[in-house]
Amino acid sequence: MRRRSAVIGAGIAAGLAAGMVGGIVARRHRGHDLGPIGDLPPEDLGSVASFDGTGLAVRAAGDPAAPVILLAHGFSLDMSVWCRVWPELAREARVVTMDFRSHGASERPATGDLTLRAMGRDVAAVLDDVSPERPAIVVGHSMGAMAILALAEQRPELFGPRIAGIALIGAAASDLLRGAMGSVTGLLRPRFGSIQTAALRVDRVRRAVLASPVDVGGVVTRLTQFGPDTPKPVVDHVVGLARSTPSEVWTDTLPELMEMDLRHAAPRVRVPALVLVGEEDRVTPPAAAVALAAALPEGRLVVLEGAGHIPMLDGPDLLERELAAFARSVLEAPKPKRRRKPAGGEPT
Repeated sequence: MRRRSAVIGAGIAAGLAAGMVGGIVARRHRGHDLGPIGDLPPEDLGSVASFDGTGLAVRAAGDPAAPVILLAHGFSLDMSVWCRVWPELAREARVVTMDFRSHGASERPATGDLTLRAMGRDVAAVLDDVSPERPAIVVGHSMGAMAILALAEQRPELFGPRIAGIALIGAAASDLLRGAMGSVTGLLRPRFGSIQTAALRVDRVRRAVLASPVDVGGVVTRLTQFGPDTPKPVVDHVVGLARSTPSEVWTDTLPELMEMDLRHAAPRVRVPALVLVGEEDRVTPPAAAVALAAALPEGRLVVLEGAGHIPMLDGPDLLERELAAFARSVLEAPKPKRRRKPAGGEPT
């Protein structure tokens, strides 16, 4: 009986591993066409060097003189997940998308640094390049949202002068072990002893499952990542990107995501903050979003009806409307009026 339970547990873990947070395209977007799912922003801004020299892929769309909205993807994803959101946002803003280190078309760091703090500094490096002298809105999904919190921990002075507002999607400041991501390591951890060793096991299981002709990953991806009405091609593309994710993302970044606690960084985000969560999100459940919004000095919570953990793909219209309205409210907010000086020289 114990052996049978272990086999069943391993099968569930395998399916979850295959269906962990993925991306939209089956092939990497290094020069490849995305097909019918959607397009990348048309302007290739080349490679932006992060703090340690790692080259980050960056693309853009919209009027270069318009306010900047920077979109930062989640764990094991890439910039292509924004394909259903950026076109509408680019009507009013300069939309910039980026790939984090060891993701998408960006380089693997020579230092091997795949920590959330390094990814937070990736965000700062892109901002320095695309918006050096004007404030921007920074939007982060899942790991990208946590990277923004890690940036607040390291560089709180950026929030206000450089970062006018943030939007955090499918995010948590701690306790990821309570969601679907934690259920993977939770099944494997008792036997293997630590989150780090469990992550190694998860990566091996992931590769084995994705090499199998049986679509276990597709079934579990739908259950863990999406709402009930997500089209099958989107789910298939998510599994496709999971197949091509470098192993170091799973073995190095996953343990940090499991153990991270950035609750102390939230009070440092002293700008308007929109926290969005899918009603059907099983990776970072709505309860985590409630706690995060409450911890942010200017936090506001929005629950996206029917969406799962990747609302850019299964709730893009709802998400785009919320992001556009938030950006307008922050970037077009009236500035405090300066008091006029009377003829005598003293302000009125």
